[in-house]
Amino acid sequence: MTSARPEAGPPAAPTAAPYAEGRLMDVHLPAAGTAGPAPVVLLWHGNGPNERDVLRPLAREAAGLGLLVLVPDWSSEQPDRGGAELLASLAQARRIAAEHGGDPARFVLAGWSMGGREAIAVATHPDTPAELRPVAAVGIASHYSTTAVTTGEAPLDHLAAGPSPVPLWLVHGTADGIVDVEHTRRLSAALTKQRSAVRTLELPTDHAGVVMTAYHPEAGRCLPATDADTLAAGRRTAAILAEAAGPA
Repeated sequence: MTSARPEAGPPAAPTAAPYAEGRLMDVHLPAAGTAGPAPVVLLWHGNGPNERDVLRPLAREAAGLGLLVLVPDWSSEQPDRGGAELLASLAQARRIAAEHGGDPARFVLAGWSMGGREAIAVATHPDTPAELRPVAAVGIASHYSTTAVTTGEAPLDHLAAGPSPVPLWLVHGTADGIVDVEHTRRLSAALTKQRSAVRTLELPTDHAGVVMTAYHPEAGRCLPATDADTLAAGRRTAAILAEAAGPA
């Protein structure tokens, strides 16, 4: 598993594309000069409703590594806690990836915090349709022992019973005071026991730092980080997204 990928020019600002009525996803095109169809990453934000902007720093960094990155808004305040919106964004991302220069055969599902649980759940659940299942999944700073809103089952339950159908990457900050790193360690151990393909990366940062942000209480949300150490940690998360997508 390597993360080497040639860098091109800086990525353009994202555009917005609908995935359902009144619902948008950011489209981060790969850096100018990226050759051929680009690997695709669908990146789900966390529990806070409609926070696709929070993941723009990470998405921009990943796009600079040659990825097409799609980041939808979704809301855990929906009656189904956002399950239908997440699945709708997945189906639409699959449909539109090629028209934005993406390679549908190299489609990675990733998520941060609650979105990470959902990404791992959908990617590995036995009932996920083949046309929606990604080639790999990345869970970032999440917990996996609670019920996923997309599948109705905790990822740890079915992954402790049998191997994952796709390779998994897990990222967590060792200073995370929101979701303890032990949640990722527990899933990693279960996957290893089942001989699943898994790589786990622990970073010296907190819950927000793994996605190149810092929490600002006065704003009530995560905003782009400026601290060099936080940015360095977040860049390693972006490199994991590129690694999961495979060689350019």
